[in-house]
Amino acid sequence: MVAALLADLFETHRPHLVSVAYRLTGSVSDAEDAVQESWLRLAVARQSEIHDLRAWLTTVVSRLCLDRLRSAAVRRETYPGQWLPEPVVSAVTPSSTPDPLAVVVRKQEFRFAALVVLDTLTPPQRVAFVLHDGFSVPFTEIADILDVSVDAARQLATRARKAVTAAPEPVADAEHEAAVRQLLSALAAGDIEAVVAALHPDVRTVGDGGGKVSTAVNVVAGVDKNVRLWLGLWRRFQLTGDVTPGRELEPVLVNGQFGILARAVPARDGDAGSPQRVYAFTVRDGRVWGVYDVVNPDKMAGLRLSPVG
Repeated sequence: MVAALLADLFETHRPHLVSVAYRLTGSVSDAEDAVQESWLRLAVARQSEIHDLRAWLTTVVSRLCLDRLRSAAVRRETYPGQWLPEPVVSAVTPSSTPDPLAVVVRKQEFRFAALVVLDTLTPPQRVAFVLHDGFSVPFTEIADILDVSVDAARQLATRARKAVTAAPEPVADAEHEAAVRQLLSALAAGDIEAVVAALHPDVRTVGDGGGKVSTAVNVVAGVDKNVRLWLGLWRRFQLTGDVTPGRELEPVLVNGQFGILARAVPARDGDAGSPQRVYAFTVRDGRVWGVYDVVNPDKMAGLRLSPVG
């Protein structure tokens, strides 16, 4: 009976823990693993020593995520190409039983571009900033998690806060979707002038294939290069007409905002086919400023969609 009660109490905190872990790591798989590990540790902990269960679990998850962040930092040193977070992909039409993480990422601080900026921070900076500014964890507790002084924890958060200002201000969902659809329609029509008009002057495309799937190895910056890139891809894959559900390109929500899922196309009749990939976008001044092509198969744990076919 006690075990059942403890499990029920843990489940009430799961959405909070998942949100903490995902924002700390930018990895769905790491976040889910950290939350599950926190349950295993709770199950064998002395309950009499836990005075605030939510705070205790947050601390445990944060320490686990710090370990994962440090491990990821080591992997990135030899990672081929660009590194992007794991997107959370859900249906445009909300499910009657939505995944907790799909609900969490509708908040502005979980937008894909915001996570991209968090990935530029050191692990201690990210932990200090996310826990304090995102979840109101006191610096005394953060200092204990990081094994630093309280003043050092404050300084880490301050440095992170300055770096985060580089992220574009999130726009309203309707403005975001309108800008992305304008670009997609221009590409489908093959209208160069319309494509140029849909792109921000500082547009950039970032691809993450992890060395396993082909994508841009370097950041593609500037309107001219992006126009050539995307019109070339459109012609190569013969993508024409409007983007509607059921076609090769499927409208989805990527971290709560309009994006595109390109379902995998199997090889047949001499055609090599194409892998599954997720396109996230960032909009600035009514135009598409960032395109993120996530195609590394190891970063697809965040798909909250029913399989096709």
